[in-house]
Amino acid sequence: QVQLVESGGGLVQPGGSLRLSCVASGSIVRVYVMGWYRQAPGKQRELVADISSSDFTNYADSVKGRFTISRDNAKNTVYLQMNSLKPEDTAVYYCNADLQRNLFKSRETYWGQGTQVTVSS
Repeated sequence: QVQLVESGGGLVQPGGSLRLSCVASGSIVRVYVMGWYRQAPGKQRELVADISSSDFTNYADSVKGRFTISRDNAKNTVYLQMNSLKPEDTAVYYCNADLQRNLFKSRETYWGQGTQVTVSS
């Protein structure tokens, strides 16, 4: 079994910062792309940022210059440093990983359970 467990969400004032973490655990041979998505009430889930195993990054325009994604391949962990947070960043943030469980299986996509980020004064 593979699990993605997020941590680091919470309540923060506008302009503040939070750091999200997500650990992929279980029987894993290789992790390819890891990323963060978010879903606000009444809206579709959207990509926030993702990062390849070679550290190529991709960001949504709305978070460029404010959020930074990084990963620790040895720990199968991805981070999202969020600075200058705005009320419109309020959402449930989900971790996503594209990985291979063993050499005989194809790549599969896994999701975490989500962590709430609320930006409010």
